[in-house]
Amino acid sequence: MPLPHEEQNPHESTPATTVVQLNHTAIYASDQHLSAEFLAAVLGLKVGAPFGPFLPVDLGNGVTLDYYAKTGEPIQSQHYAFLVPDGQFDGMIARLEAVGVTYYADPNHTRPGRINDLFGGRGAYFADPDGHNMEIMTRPYVRP
Repeated sequence: MPLPHEEQNPHESTPATTVVQLNHTAIYASDQHLSAEFLAAVLGLKVGAPFGPFLPVDLGNGVTLDYYAKTGEPIQSQHYAFLVPDGQFDGMIARLEAVGVTYYADPNHTRPGRINDLFGGRGAYFADPDGHNMEIMTRPYVRP
């Protein structure tokens, strides 16, 4: 059954949304406090107040990463990429180095201690405490 391109809110006479935006996503963590604090420290952000079972990190663009404790089973590694200001990139790399976390120029983690220059920017990959493959980049990917 085909879906309409725009859904109507029954309480409004105009479409509910015309642009789809990511609002939040849950990230499984064996220790949600450790993982949320780790990422927030690297990115220079703060961990928010708990929201139900979630521990949010607000990215500042209307999106939160909601860390969710998952215990008793393995956590499947996911990839999360963050577009960061060029002027803050070096500080993020320095914070990774300060806590002994290796960063890589590539997503397969074969070029340690190096950054990339994709699309005229700078980027690096690193693992969080649960092995999620995190990426920081100063230029968005150019898509066809």
